[in-house]
Amino acid sequence: MDTILMATTRLRCLHASTSSSAVPTVFRSPAIHQLSLSRAHLLSFRSAAMNMCVRRSRFPVTRRTTSPTRRGGFSVRDSTEKSIAPSNRKLIVINSVVIIALAVANRVLYKLALVPMKQYPFFLAQLMTFGYVLIYFTILYSRRRLGIVTDEMLSVPKWRFAIIGFLEALGVATGMAAAAMLPGPVIPILNQSFLVWQLLFAVLILGRRFLPKQIFGCLLVATGVVVAVSSGSGADQTLSGIGLLWPAVMVASAAFQAGASITKEFVFNDSAKRLEGKSLDIFVVNSFGSGFQALFVFLLLPFLSNLKGIPFGSLLPYLRDGAGCFFNIGAKISGCEGAPILPLLYIATNLAFNISLLHLVKISSAIVSSLTVMLSVPLSVYIMSKPLPYLPGGTSLSSNFMIGSIVLVLGLLLYNIPTTPTKQDTKTS
Repeated sequence: MDTILMATTRLRCLHASTSSSAVPTVFRSPAIHQLSLSRAHLLSFRSAAMNMCVRRSRFPVTRRTTSPTRRGGFSVRDSTEKSIAPSNRKLIVINSVVIIALAVANRVLYKLALVPMKQYPFFLAQLMTFGYVLIYFTILYSRRRLGIVTDEMLSVPKWRFAIIGFLEALGVATGMAAAAMLPGPVIPILNQSFLVWQLLFAVLILGRRFLPKQIFGCLLVATGVVVAVSSGSGADQTLSGIGLLWPAVMVASAAFQAGASITKEFVFNDSAKRLEGKSLDIFVVNSFGSGFQALFVFLLLPFLSNLKGIPFGSLLPYLRDGAGCFFNIGAKISGCEGAPILPLLYIATNLAFNISLLHLVKISSAIVSSLTVMLSVPLSVYIMSKPLPYLPGGTSLSSNFMIGSIVLVLGLLLYNIPTTPTKQDTKTS
């Protein structure tokens, strides 16, 4: 009995130690000559033999810790953050470059589109709001027929898109109300609170944690944009005599827009779980989000038109005249030179920009997309300071513009510098 037990133990020991560099060739034990041992002694011997086996076969095992390392109250790694593979990082960089080009073109073409539509900016805004719904749903229908969009994608809860549309419509309404009461140069400065709101909502809604360098990088980006855009003419205007109400309304407008962008990212993250790893098509988000936004804007039309100085009773004649200026067909309308080419170029560029921006949100995050767009601000200001078609007069930029641009780029670099893994991330347990 003891001999059989010893042979079995030896075989187990040999099996457990096959991966070691030295395999024991001799296995000795005094128990071989003690055939009259009691049952308790046999059990004690077997335990000792197994302990010897374990000691021979144990190797140091390095375990990867899954809990985030804390530094100064911030998580080094967030469990909700997407792990970025090199191929995905390359895709993000390519998309970011495309978005910067589209964002610059979007801002410049908007300025050019307002040359023929300078009397009808409200018409242009409503044309885009309601026209995009038709375009997006047409694309969504085509992708559904091709099998790109599945029934599971269309079954995503629609109340989330209603929240997105409501927040965007509310952002438009409050932004227009505040813009009517604030000096022009102050508006882009107050709008930089958008990034701060995004950081806050990413923590509250997505449960994300950021490194101190990432937070500092975002603040540098916002500061750089403020310095750059405040360097032009009229930058010396202050908020004296205006009070705190309308600046607060403009900051609230940025909060609504930031909440909508973070909610879109939440929809993508949650849909990946619902669809078992499949990616939600961006035109599902674009179509239903734009549809609900158009619905809420339609309900707010009396309020919005009054903000633009258009009585609600005069809205239909205004829209009719705006359509005539936009298409500029038949008898040439005075002051609408450049239409419809310039407005159509702007609409096409803005459409491509919105689609690309949402795709970047899908593959990265809402904050990365915002930082990318902010890089386009000084580039746009620089281009628009040069003589352009229909805008022959250029403007000079002060040294603050260059300083702000440098600060902005430094902030982007700081936010995107990869984090070096620490010893705690790979410690042996």
